Amino acid sequence: MHPDSAAGQPRPSPAREAAAGAHAPAGAHAPDTTAATPVAAPAPLARFAGARPPAPRWYADAIAQTPQRTFHTVHGARIETLTWGRIGDPGLLLLHGNGAHADWWSFIAPMLADGHRVTAMSWSGMGGSDWRSRYSMELHVDEAFTVARESGLFEARRRPVFIGHSFGGFPTIACAARHGQRLHAAIAIDSPLFTREQRAARHAKRGPPRPPHPSRIYPSLEAALARFRFMPPQDCENLFLVDHIARGSIKEVRNDDGTPGWTWRFDPFLWRDYERGDSVAELAGARCPFGLVRGARSALVRPSVFAFARSVAPPGSPAIEVPDADHHVMADQPLALVAALRGLLAAWP
Repeated sequence: MHPDSAAGQPRPSPAREAAAGAHAPAGAHAPDTTAATPVAAPAPLARFAGARPPAPRWYADAIAQTPQRTFHTVHGARIETLTWGRIGDPGLLLLHGNGAHADWWSFIAPMLADGHRVTAMSWSGMGGSDWRSRYSMELHVDEAFTVARESGLFEARRRPVFIGHSFGGFPTIACAARHGQRLHAAIAIDSPLFTREQRAARHAKRGPPRPPHPSRIYPSLEAALARFRFMPPQDCENLFLVDHIARGSIKEVRNDDGTPGWTWRFDPFLWRDYERGDSVAELAGARCPFGLVRGARSALVRPSVFAFARSVAPPGSPAIEVPDADHHVMADQPLALVAALRGLLAAWP
């Protein structure tokens, strides 16, 4: 999604930029501040003036299955954690994208919890997790494994499966490469892995990056909801899911004069000095089975981008397209994504 704040995207160093497929995380609701001119995107909730859009029965049934909400401390930061299902069932760890939060999964996770212990977490600097002075891929890998352990995902006979969407796919790749022997499998959903040429073309089109600055504070919850939008820009018919995600992305704060305000729950300086690895090399060296999923209409993971990821992934890696879905697959086609994941987990690896 895309509020009025300026959460900086990571810009690779010259050495990292030389590596084939160097990547920058896709925004979940943070704007793409590397562009010279802001990209206009629809604000789908503005017309509701703070009211909730109508929702179908399946959504009400899903969110009625409330998770256990807790925090686990990793290297000094409390990490927001949501868990469904029984300890002892095979574990699933759900990892969200840039600027997002654990509740991006809370309308899907209950449908995956039949026969699984399912955990969704918020990365440090996002959602309800603590902010840090510096962030890195190594820290995010440690967060994933610590949360998986503390929430009981390793208590089953079968090792857990890590599933990451968008930016969340890159720590998932790193987990598979660095500690894949501890996993049953891993899956990346619409995570853009670019060739050197694709990356150079994107940078040339975007222009120089703009420095990050503090997020804007809105005078009301309704005003903040009215600014919530997808990034990359796309429409979404499931406005009840956009509303669900948006409300979990906003927190109440106090202005300097003590009056209340509302702003976004991610650290706008998260990407300023982000330390990361080479996702292309790590996907090629994954030490567990690895699956790839994309939205068939994704403007970010286009067919050529998906083809590159498939060429890099270990031989035999399944590659699935979810029909009629853009980049935010769980908001576009939630039931189809659940069906795809359940089918994949039942038949593979």
